Amino acid sequence: MNSNILYILIVLIIVVGSVILHELAHGIVAYWLGDNTAKDAGRLTFNPIKHIDPYMSILVPVVLYILRAPVFGGAKPVPINPQNLKWREWGMALVAFAGPFMNFLLAFVFFLLGHFTGLLYGSFGELPEFIFKEIVFINLGFMLFNLIPVPPLDGSRILYAISPDFFRNFLMSIEQYGIFIVYMMILFFSEVFSNLMINGMDAILGLFYWVVGA
Repeated sequence: MNSNILYILIVLIIVVGSVILHELAHGIVAYWLGDNTAKDAGRLTFNPIKHIDPYMSILVPVVLYILRAPVFGGAKPVPINPQNLKWREWGMALVAFAGPFMNFLLAFVFFLLGHFTGLLYGSFGELPEFIFKEIVFINLGFMLFNLIPVPPLDGSRILYAISPDFFRNFLMSIEQYGIFIVYMMILFFSEVFSNLMINGMDAILGLFYWVVGA
């Protein structure tokens, strides 16, 4: 198999696994807080068919990888009924936070495993190094992308909980246009967006290295 195709397949597997765990985290926390919507919709599952969005889960991440840009993406949003959640907007903020936090945990755990075993630095060959680095970088990219405070991304749900009423109303008013705004931002400000993502990922990696004393 051509090595480039192999690397793209590996990236795709990492992306799919990461978005599934991201969405599962949303659904599980919602279930813990009293909302069965995701469970009733069959979304508390590892079945990728239930979660994958052909555009955001496959096309966007693969194209970004080929372009050597920070890889990010998403999946079909897990259905949540905020009215069923404990603590209402704060409960929704916890549900929203769970997805990016899952990506952070995946990045941190695989960083630790890779750092202390040497897998992150090529001690066992180029392919394991590539896999571990991509798991770390892709999950950091997912975390940062989803924390953008534009509806329907997770960052907007967190921002909603701490905002005054007038700003909550503003967030609600742009909800139906939010994903279009995100796409336009990526399309027309791709260089600025990529630089912000890279700087954010570098800052978090710096924190990881500080934790391990490196």
